Formats: sequence, structure tokens, C-alpha cells
Amino acid sequence: MRAAVAIVSLAVSGAIIAATSACDQDGSRSSKVRYGDCDVSGRRGEFHLTPETAGALTVKTTLPAPGWWNGDTPQSVRSGYEYCMAANIAYRSGLDRVAVENAPFPEVVSGRTKDFDLALAQITITPERSKVAKFSPPYLSSSLGLLIREGERIDEDNISDVRIGVAEGTTGEQFVEDRIKPVEPVKAYANDPEMIRALEDGRIDAVVHDTTILLPYAQKEGSRVSLVGQYRTDQGYGALYPMGSPNRAELDRVIRQLIDDGTLAKLSAVYLGAAFGRDPAKIPYLTVHESP
Repeated sequence: MRAAVAIVSLAVSGAIIAATSACDQDGSRSSKVRYGDCDVSGRRGEFHLTPETAGALTVKTTLPAPGWWNGDTPQSVRSGYEYCMAANIAYRSGLDRVAVENAPFPEVVSGRTKDFDLALAQITITPERSKVAKFSPPYLSSSLGLLIREGERIDEDNISDVRIGVAEGTTGEQFVEDRIKPVEPVKAYANDPEMIRALEDGRIDAVVHDTTILLPYAQKEGSRVSLVGQYRTDQGYGALYPMGSPNRAELDRVIRQLIDDGTLAKLSAVYLGAAFGRDPAKIPYLTVHESP
């Protein structure tokens, strides 16, 4: 899955990430390297990678992903939690740019794709995926949200009786099949916007997908859908590395530093808090009623 989170929403007032020349921790001015609209911090070139493309950090993701990657195409993305996370990795590794590559989510997690340094696509770490790729330490915890049309009465008691849509190749799809076990066949979608349209149009009755991915759709002005609850998964998101990556250990060190020094917490407050407009921790948790 690309899963949802128990993020503590912070009140961010007037928080704007601007593209400016950054300062190193020792106070010296960095070179005028810009990564979209992201602020970067730490010491440039502290870590040493062997990137796929000289001078660039090549990152696979799946677009659109509002809040995570703000832009519908690789060329238009200039901000977002995971994009600016990649920008900080690039900066601290002495690389001049982030090269974004868009791919379907099942392809990203399949282990079949090559020629990239890491994937950041709200990827939940699972034992199955770890057989075909390697993961960083988890950088965000996750949960699965239940999205329905406004005015409908669908909850944990009757969810198994309705038509459920899921994102293809995600842990949400597996969760619905294995735990909820709906009477109607599960409909898997290759992209999130099409899945949301199917819900709005009445072709499906509910969506089970990462809470943090569904929240922006529910909070969008004029939205006809509502996020009514979430399921605990006890899982987390990780950066995915190709098997045999020479950069795994060094990228792990960068990501741990971003966690420990509060950089990722700041990105969460600015980008995810702004995209959600609602504290995910306050969304009711649902219980799965196991079949006898």
C-alpha cells in the first residue's frame, strides 16, 4: 500500500517553502543550487553516492500525489513532502538536481524497474516487497482510510456488502481481499483519480486506500466524498532501492539523519498538513469484523 499515517497535525501559519540559497549547519552560504521550491539544510556533500546519472538523484514515483509531489508531471513538480525529502537527500549528497521519473505503482514496487537511485511513492514496507527490492528505515507510519460518497451510510458493519475500489498492486488491495472479504468483486484501479471518479459516479460504493492519499480528495472544495474512518496497519512507508544498489547503506544514513534532525517532521507539517486540512490522528479507527 501507499498507506496513511498517524501524523500529529501541526498548526502551520504562513509556512511557505521558498526556493532560496540554503545555509550549511556551520552558517556558511551554500552554492546556489535550487531544487524546485524546497528549502534544503544540513551540510552539502556530507554523504557520497554513486548515482545512476552524474550530478542527479534519480527518483521513481507515481503521480499525481498531492501533498507528496505537487505537480501532475515530472517536469511540473516543484514541492511536496517526498519531493523535498529527495531534494534534501540530493543536497546532502552533493548532487545538483532531482530527476523525477513517473511510473505506475505496481511497476515501481515490482522489482522489475532499473536505472534509478530510489523510489519514494508512499510505499508501505512489506515482507513480500522486500523479496524483490530493499527498503530504507521507515520514515512515516501508515493506515488505510475508508472513503465513501457524501450522504451514504457505509461503515465497519456493512463495508463487506458493498462494491469496494482499491489501488492496483497496493497493500490496501490485499487488506480488502484478506480481511474485509467483500461479497462483491473488488475493483482495482491503476490510478487514484480514476478510482475517485468511479466512487463519485456511483460505479463503486467505497474506496479503501492510504489515509494520507485519500485526505486531499475528501478536503477538496466541492468534494462529493467523505473520509469516515481508518484501519490500523502497524506498517510504515520506506524508500525503495533496487536490488544490489551500491547506495543503500549511504542512503539509509541520510534518511536517518533527516528523521533525527527534524527535517522530515518539518516537511510533514508544511506539506502534508496543508494538503490534508485535517488531523489524521482524529479520524476514527475502524474494526474489521472477521468472518466466522
